[in-house]
Amino acid sequence: MEKDSEISNASEEQDSQIEGDILEIPSEITLSDLANLMDVNPVELIKEFMRNGFMLAINDVIEFDVASPVARTFGYILDLVDREPSKQAALDSSTQDTSEDLESRPPIVTILGHVDHGKTTLLDNIRNSNVVDGEAGSITQHIGAYQVDFNSNKITFLDTPGHQAFSSMRARGAYLTDIIIIVIAADDGIMPQTLEAIAHAKASKVPIIVAINKIDHPAADQEKVKRQLSENDLLIEEWGGDVICVGISALNGDGVDDLLENILVVAEVSDLKTKSSNDVKGIVLEARTDKRKGILATVIIQQGRLEIGDHLVLGSHKNKVRAMFNDLGNPVTEALPSSPVEILGLSILPNAGDSISATSDERMMSQIIKDNEKDIDDSYQLSEIHSGIESSNIRSVNLVIKTDVQGTLEPVRTSLESLNSEDSRITIIHAASGGVSESDVLLAAASDAMIIGFNSPLEPGALTLATQSNVKLRSYNIIYHLLDDVTKVLKGLEDPVYEDVIEGQATIRATFDIGKGVSVAGFYVNDGKITKDSVVHIYRDQKKLFEGDINTLKHLKDDVRDVKTGFEGGLTVDGFNDYLEGDIIEAHKTVVVE
Repeated sequence: MEKDSEISNASEEQDSQIEGDILEIPSEITLSDLANLMDVNPVELIKEFMRNGFMLAINDVIEFDVASPVARTFGYILDLVDREPSKQAALDSSTQDTSEDLESRPPIVTILGHVDHGKTTLLDNIRNSNVVDGEAGSITQHIGAYQVDFNSNKITFLDTPGHQAFSSMRARGAYLTDIIIIVIAADDGIMPQTLEAIAHAKASKVPIIVAINKIDHPAADQEKVKRQLSENDLLIEEWGGDVICVGISALNGDGVDDLLENILVVAEVSDLKTKSSNDVKGIVLEARTDKRKGILATVIIQQGRLEIGDHLVLGSHKNKVRAMFNDLGNPVTEALPSSPVEILGLSILPNAGDSISATSDERMMSQIIKDNEKDIDDSYQLSEIHSGIESSNIRSVNLVIKTDVQGTLEPVRTSLESLNSEDSRITIIHAASGGVSESDVLLAAASDAMIIGFNSPLEPGALTLATQSNVKLRSYNIIYHLLDDVTKVLKGLEDPVYEDVIEGQATIRATFDIGKGVSVAGFYVNDGKITKDSVVHIYRDQKKLFEGDINTLKHLKDDVRDVKTGFEGGLTVDGFNDYLEGDIIEAHKTVVVE
C-alpha cells in the first residue's frame, strides 16, 4: 500500500509540473481537428506522432490515448469528454463535432469482386426493385452512383468499374465507402481478381460483407467458398468470425433483401454520422462534358446540404450550382449527406476523387480557397515526411508481393514473415503470382506500401504510374537479396545495399536475321526506356527465357544510348537469338547504394 501511495504521489507531482491549457476532446478525433484545436501546424503534429511511433496522415482518426502524450509536448493536457465542447474546444467550433452537431446519414456501399461473378447483375436487381414503373425509362441514366430505399432507410451504392477504380480514389485521398460487399460466385469460388478485391477491401479498413452469388446454380458449393474465405483471413460469423456472409441469386433476387437488411445492420452498428452545419463538403466520382449542358460532375455529398445557387469551390476555382439531377435524371433542388447528385455549373472539368466545398455566402469562398491552397502545401510537405519514413525509427513496412509462379509465392511470403519481431513488423497487403500491374501500384499507393517483384514481369503502364504515385517498386531474382533489403528497411536504413531498378519495358514486333547466326529484335518501347547499359530480361507468356547484356542498340540505322517510350528500335543481346514476335523485353539496372 505504501508503495502504491508513493507511485500515486509521484504521478500527481509529475502532472502538477506539466503546465498548459486543458483541451476537452472526444474519444476519437481527426489529426487536422486536433491541430486546429491546439493551433499547431498539422505538419509539425505529424512529425511528433512519427517520433512516437505512429505514421498518420492529416485526415486520420486518432484515439484519445494516442493523442494525449503528443499533445503534452505542445503544452496541452487533454481531457476525455463526449458532451458539449468546453471553452477551449470552442477555439474552433467549426471543426469540433458534438452530438448536437451530428446527424445520421445513409451508408455508402461499394461492390467488388471477380469480373463475371454477378456484380452488375446484383446492382441492376437492387436498383430495378427500387424504381417504380413510371420511372423505369429513366433507369439508363448513369451517374456513377445511386440511392435506394429499403425498409424506410436509404442506401447509397457506388457503381464503380471495380477494385482498381475504387483503390484509385483511395489513393487520391477520397475515403467514401462505409461498407464493402465482395461478390463471389458459388459455382466458381475465389478467383485471382477476387483475391485482389479482398486485398483492396482489407486495406480500406471498413466492414466487409460477403455475398455468395449463384446459389441456384447446379454446381454451387457454398461450403467451398466459405473454406476459401477462411484461408484468406475472412472468417464468417457462422464459423465464429465477424464477417457477415449472405447467399444470394442476383438473377432472380433470392437473398437480396437479406443482404440489404444486413447492410442496414452494419450501418447501425457503425453509427454513421455527419455534421449538420451549412458548410458543404463532397467528393467527385466522375465528370464529363455534355455538348448542350457543358461540364457535369457526379458528386457524393459528405457533409451539409447542397442547394441550387450555392457557391461551390473546386480547388482554387469559383463556381455556382446552376442545376442538380438525381440518379434517375430528375432535377432536384437540394442534396443531403450520402446523396449522389449530378451538378451543372462547373467552370473546369474535375478529376475523380477531387474534393468540393460549397457555401451560400459568397464572401466565404475566398477563405475556402485559401484553406484549399494551404491543404495542398501541407500535403506536399507530408509527402516529403512520408518519403523519409525509412530513415526514422519506425520499423514497420507494408508490402505488395508479386512472383513469377504460384509455387514461388508461399516460400517468399513465409521468408518475409519470418523477419517479424517484437520491434519490427511486415504487413503483406496483397500477394499473388503474375506481372506487376497498374492495379498493384494503385493498391500500394492507397496503402503506403512498397511493391516487391520476384522474377515477376512488369505490365505496361505500371512503371509510369509507380513513378507518378511515388510508389517504390523493387525487383529481385535472388531471395537473400530480397530478404536483406527488407531487413535493412526495417532497421531504418535509408536505402538497401542492393537495388534492381526496372528502367523500361518493350514488346518485340519483328525479328531480322543478319547472318552469322545473329538475329536482331525490332521492338517498341511501351513504358520507360531501354538503355545501352541495361541488363535485359526476355519474357514469353510471363516466363523468363533469358537474362543478359545488350550488345548493340539502334534507332533506325543509328547507334543510340537509349530508346524511350513511344519509339521503336532494334537490339542484339549476347547469347540469345531465339526472339519471337510478342516477346517482352524488360530493361534492368542494378544500383548499389552505400
